[in-house]
Amino acid sequence: MHPKQCKNMIEPKLHYYNIHQDVIAFSSTRQGGYSKGLYGEFNINRYCGDCQEAIQQNREALCQFLKIDDRHLLMPHQVHLTEIGVIDEAFMQLSDNNRQEKLEGVDALMTNLPGVCIGVSTADCIPILLYDQKRCACCAIHAGWRGTVKRIAEKAVQRMVDVYGSEPPDLIAQIGPGISLDSFEVGNEVYEAFAEAGFDMAKISCKKQKSHIDLPMCNFLQLTASGVPANQISVSQICTFKQHDTYFSARRLGINSGRIYTAIML
Repeated sequence: MHPKQCKNMIEPKLHYYNIHQDVIAFSSTRQGGYSKGLYGEFNINRYCGDCQEAIQQNREALCQFLKIDDRHLLMPHQVHLTEIGVIDEAFMQLSDNNRQEKLEGVDALMTNLPGVCIGVSTADCIPILLYDQKRCACCAIHAGWRGTVKRIAEKAVQRMVDVYGSEPPDLIAQIGPGISLDSFEVGNEVYEAFAEAGFDMAKISCKKQKSHIDLPMCNFLQLTASGVPANQISVSQICTFKQHDTYFSARRLGINSGRIYTAIML
């Protein structure tokens, strides 16, 4: 399901996922926006140093494209932990300041409200989208290496079970663009963090000059361990580090650059 083109504004260039006919799911690219330089062109992350005017213009263009207002376009302030925010009617009624407080320190959002776009912000970290096709609920997850070690994907599945009564076999998952095994070189402390957390290092790592970790595979294995069928998990083949001309990569562009917005809307 794709929204119609917007008029009179620069149109964001989105990469769509065919998760289900009842949802819109996408990752933003660098094209089709108002930001400049290393933030160019499309960035809606307010925490990476971009011009606030350009961010607002990009938000307005995306909202017009999705046919929603700005209060229905949500993204948390992520901190690489495992806090999961539930977007319900009570949240939507809060003041802007109270809503922002609720989105502080959150690394995943879930909702069963139609017309509310929830998403996460990444630039090499792994974005994950979940959709419960039986209960019409969805979740957007930010899984950097720290969140992956803390098993945020597993926790998000369990949270959907607790909040919506989801059953893992009903979930459809999309692992979005992020850094690949080939590009994700890590120090010994990161390798040891995964080993100490009980990951099967033979499946999720390899040794070149330094150790490399396969973050998409780490999260794929968490989802299957949680009961999500492997054939209902799609994994993007896009490596942000290698394709930094199309997708933001903090490792290639520096932290003072834009971020990908990966989102889902019922």
